[in-house]
Amino acid sequence: MKKKLMAIAMTAAMVGSLTACGGGAKETTAAPTEAAKTEVAETEAKAEESKEADAGSGKADGDLITVGYAQVGAESDWRTANTESFKSTFTEENGYKLIFDDAQQKQENQIKAIRSFIQQEVDYIVVAPVVETGWETVLEEAKEAGIPVILSDRQMQLSDDSLYEAWVGGNFVKEGETCGDWLAKYLEDQGRGDEEINMVTIQGTIGASAQVGRTEGMDNKLKEHSNWKMLDRQSGEFTQAKGQEVMESFLKSYPDIDVVICENDNEAFGAIDAIHAAGKTCGPDGDIIVVSFDSVKAAFESMIKGDLNATFECNPLHGPRVAEIIQKLEKGEQVDKIQYVDEAYFDTSMDLENILKDRAY
Repeated sequence: MKKKLMAIAMTAAMVGSLTACGGGAKETTAAPTEAAKTEVAETEAKAEESKEADAGSGKADGDLITVGYAQVGAESDWRTANTESFKSTFTEENGYKLIFDDAQQKQENQIKAIRSFIQQEVDYIVVAPVVETGWETVLEEAKEAGIPVILSDRQMQLSDDSLYEAWVGGNFVKEGETCGDWLAKYLEDQGRGDEEINMVTIQGTIGASAQVGRTEGMDNKLKEHSNWKMLDRQSGEFTQAKGQEVMESFLKSYPDIDVVICENDNEAFGAIDAIHAAGKTCGPDGDIIVVSFDSVKAAFESMIKGDLNATFECNPLHGPRVAEIIQKLEKGEQVDKIQYVDEAYFDTSMDLENILKDRAY
């Protein structure tokens, strides 16, 4: 949209320069040169060709709202679903042009992407930040360029909240607390409510909002249960391979683990592989209780198989909510700064096969 305005301004400037090129008092009587006439004719012809091309595609590129999305990466099934939500929402058919960037879980790559978006004069920037800190400088650059920024999934720690318009994501602290409440009831139902429970946590990427919130939420519940003992915590970086590696280390260091808390589903899949490889069992009928976060389809399959006890939802379908925010901003309307998505939890007591049929991710 901005490029179209610039093109109009440049055309006007060109025409103005042509009418003034004779100079002197008789400026109004000076005729354009043949070269100038040719240049104008070529410009008009190209404009007409572009107009016809836009008509053929159904919508002029200048009419599209350009959105730059700096994604964390593709470290998990959840992230893949999140990316697809944006790609299926921000289409030309819906009135958008999406410029997508995969940062491969590196903050420096996201900062480069944001600066590239600024240079390309996008209309909006959406960021799913790798970590919470270190964003002030680049967001100030976006603000100076007049480009609104929307945060998705993970939050940022900023001294100036005006550097972004809104944040869309899950309530990570609540997710952690819900997990703790579920575990307390599950142990009580098993007759283990007063038993000493040895736990380990495979954390997400340290400093990421999901990691910080889920750890905090679980800590809140640990304080309520003096018989729960957290033996160790290590980062599995939200990946299956690292989750397996961390679980292998835990099993070697702690022979009596009762509960494994995995801060996303993919880490749980790795942990389950490590548990089986060590000759132990897990799930409702196993030696070790395994719980995780995100609730992707593969987590339901793992629960149906009997390996995973429960998964706590983190809804990845942020695309439509972000589009709703953009449409409100386009109309000059105010938007809520913090916008949580709806979330639930699922365990093996539910009709998982029927629930799975309707899952979008």
